[in-house]
Amino acid sequence: MSDIASTQPARRGLGFFTRLLDEAAPGERYRLAAEQIRTAERFGFDSAWVAQHHFSASEGGLPAPLVFLSHVAAQTSTIRLGTGIVTLPLEDPVRVAEDAAVLDLLAGGRLELGVGSGGTASSFAAFGKRSEDRGAIFADHLAVLRDAFAGLPLGAGSADFAAARENRLYPAAPQLGGKLWQATFSVAGGSRAAAAGDGLMLSRTQPRPPGAPRASLDDIQRPIVDAYYEALPAGATPRIMASRTLFVADDRAEALRIAEPNLRRAAAGFRAGGQQIEGDSLEDLIAGLDTHIGTVDDVIESLAADRSLDRVSDVVFQVHSVDPPHELVLRSIELIATQVAPALGIGHHSLESLAGESAAHTRTGAHA
Repeated sequence: MSDIASTQPARRGLGFFTRLLDEAAPGERYRLAAEQIRTAERFGFDSAWVAQHHFSASEGGLPAPLVFLSHVAAQTSTIRLGTGIVTLPLEDPVRVAEDAAVLDLLAGGRLELGVGSGGTASSFAAFGKRSEDRGAIFADHLAVLRDAFAGLPLGAGSADFAAARENRLYPAAPQLGGKLWQATFSVAGGSRAAAAGDGLMLSRTQPRPPGAPRASLDDIQRPIVDAYYEALPAGATPRIMASRTLFVADDRAEALRIAEPNLRRAAAGFRAGGQQIEGDSLEDLIAGLDTHIGTVDDVIESLAADRSLDRVSDVVFQVHSVDPPHELVLRSIELIATQVAPALGIGHHSLESLAGESAAHTRTGAHA
């Protein structure tokens, strides 16, 4: 059990999460997402994250996140590149370990490997799996992944044990054992991640508990964070990534106009899946979908009220479910880095240096 006061993060890293949901063909989506990540790096973001979704263009359209990140790794040099998440029950864990090991080498050690049991339930059948078995499969696959990174024999339970003894991960990647992250919605999941020494990934939104449809994301996630710190081994460094939906714009009215149809679409999807979102006004949807939106001052005020963010190691922003046009995503990235994050004590670059770059960038007409 850790001493919570002594292990809380000294600095919160700044991250960007792209869901690849632009209104475009797949190749163009990948090009735009890569540009967004390059822009995030240029403005001093510490990390960039992508999700894995199978079969559905409307869910993100990226079934192969490690392939995509290898492409981005060749275009960047400092930003950490993470998966949020790889749906581990649908993957061969040895192949995940091999791909991750190669990518981490090519990226100069910048890979962060987030894994989870989630994913669209209907996707499991295509992989010969049952969604209701996901928890058990996840645990088995995660154990194999850990063994691979630890350099242990793989397949030791097979009939040909002598041959299995020679099957060890190549290239070796012991460093990746310390860069695993687990996504969870539950207090028990927070405890499991901490006990294993893994990072904890908190979603930008999650189902409200029964009887509390208007509970804030901070209310729901604070007990998960508490459980993580309680179970963290003494002396271990806490790794907690909190994702939040954030769209920063120069004009609040324009931001709300862009956001409304997409938030209504997202709310309909959540409701169809059984989640409670009360009310139908735009303000109701903003609250129900845990969205921070508006000008710099607007989002600084709303984010400052989320006290869970004070206790995480990485604050990761994404524009989903607002999903504005690409150029406005780039502008939001810039405003986050130059004004929002410094005001909240997130990230490591000074406001003055980044504001100078922002002003120079604006003078070139980049936002015309």
